[in-house]
Amino acid sequence: MEKIVALLCVFGLGMCFSLLGSISVKLMPRLKIDKGKFGSLISAFMLMCLVASLVMGVVVDKLGYKPVAIFGFVVTAACIFALSRGRTYGEVIIPCLVLGFGAMALNTAGNTLIPVVLFGGENPAAASNLGNVFFGLGLFLTPLIVSFLFRKASYEKAISALAVIVLIPVIFASIAKYPDVQAGFLTVGDALGLLGKPAVLVAGLVLFFYIALEASFCNWIAPYGKEIISKDFPEMAGDVADAVAQRMLSVFAVAMMVGRLVASQIQFITAYGDVIIAGLALVAGLIIFGMTKSGAIWTSALVACAGLAFAPCFPTTVGVTFAKFEPAVYGSVFGIIFAIGLLGAVIVPKAIGNYAKGSSVKRSLKLLIPACIALIVLALILGKL
Repeated sequence: MEKIVALLCVFGLGMCFSLLGSISVKLMPRLKIDKGKFGSLISAFMLMCLVASLVMGVVVDKLGYKPVAIFGFVVTAACIFALSRGRTYGEVIIPCLVLGFGAMALNTAGNTLIPVVLFGGENPAAASNLGNVFFGLGLFLTPLIVSFLFRKASYEKAISALAVIVLIPVIFASIAKYPDVQAGFLTVGDALGLLGKPAVLVAGLVLFFYIALEASFCNWIAPYGKEIISKDFPEMAGDVADAVAQRMLSVFAVAMMVGRLVASQIQFITAYGDVIIAGLALVAGLIIFGMTKSGAIWTSALVACAGLAFAPCFPTTVGVTFAKFEPAVYGSVFGIIFAIGLLGAVIVPKAIGNYAKGSSVKRSLKLLIPACIALIVLALILGKL
């Protein structure tokens, strides 16, 4: 049962990370905001995720998985329900902020439990890749469900349905039996002492650039898709263009699931994770460059290729880093490297929104290419530590 809970946690995290991107084409007109203001919503959510990641990492090490998982499901469901009722920017910003705590509770519980309960705890990078297939599943199903419901029900009912889906796993989280967690750090300040470990700092920087890439795709793929579809196929009805654009995020998510499933079967992935991440970052940079030059006809294929390239980077980084520490501090280590990583998600998606206001989302994607280059360098450094 604890395996089910771990997988449902990362599934819920996938829903959280794709939520704003999935509803963006309806949310912006509803709130009467532009792309820059929507970018601010993303940054607010990611900034609170950063703070919550530090807190939840320590809480898992001290209290165990169960209370954190239950908290994550309940708070996430409540925030999504609140988002379904918001009609102004002010009414939406608060649930976006609080959602950061729900998302990071699910993130920390799931991603620290997965390397312990899968593969007998012997291959953390492979376990993390396999477990995070379910992150991709959440990323995939959210826009698919939303695009379907938006055509069948009101905005409020469509988003409320997502809240119900997130709340159901509380049943499993409540009855599962979890591995014992040894006492970790007493305070966030003590946990921050791990920043003195080079592997923690470099892993955090790897995630800084990787999460900047993933968060940008999760939140801007639908607006990007709508933009180029509307340009290349002006005769297409608006609601149809919205649905097609939302499904591009599902294409990205499916590709991530496939990529992580394949990566989970690579027995040597923990030992050679640095080289694998660097190589995939190079491929991702070339794909993003292609997206800034291509038209709508190539978009789905390029988005799918990006998902395959992105897929192993996050879980492999986590697994490679965990292999350097004892399980007793997994929560604190994960909390810190993910918090550093989330700085990328706070800064870069907002920068894309600001740039897109005076240009286009398509052109603004070029801001992601330097992140790919930095990811190559830092991944290779992590492997040497």
